[in-house]
Amino acid sequence: MLRGLGRWLRAAGYDTVIASGGLPDRALAARCAEEDRVLLTKDRHLAATVARTAPVVLLPGDGIDETARALRIALDVDWQYAPFTRCIVDNRPLEAAPSNLEARVPERSRSAGGSLRVCPKCGRLYWPGGHVRRMQQRLAAWQQEAAPPDLTKLVWVRLASGATGSQRHEGARWS
Repeated sequence: MLRGLGRWLRAAGYDTVIASGGLPDRALAARCAEEDRVLLTKDRHLAATVARTAPVVLLPGDGIDETARALRIALDVDWQYAPFTRCIVDNRPLEAAPSNLEARVPERSRSAGGSLRVCPKCGRLYWPGGHVRRMQQRLAAWQQEAAPPDLTKLVWVRLASGATGSQRHEGARWS
């Protein structure tokens, strides 16, 4: 349900684990506690279960834009933290791509220039094409948007270690 949000968090540069379906609630809670992660969920029962062992934020369910705004408010997420530095598929930090991979980039994107990055695990190649510009615009919009008018849909269950403001971004890890 929050797979899309997880991929956007990765696009923004956050270390984000997207839980596989069918994982028992207690196992998910234990993993969050073990790895010092904040669980993001839309499931009230899961939020109540996890809240006993790890920080959790219960998010509204009305689309990615509202969810991204709610997350910005609840955890002060910086949507422009470190954009396009992680693989959106497997969460690995990207590395500079060797020049021989340039041939895999569409010609019109090659002519635009920009650095190529590659995921060391899956080999996925990233380049600054039109899709990146559109994603940058969306991340920037989420960063600049004011609080949604109705905050009653957001339930902030618990934030680990009382972190505030930019402290929340240092080594931020999401589940």
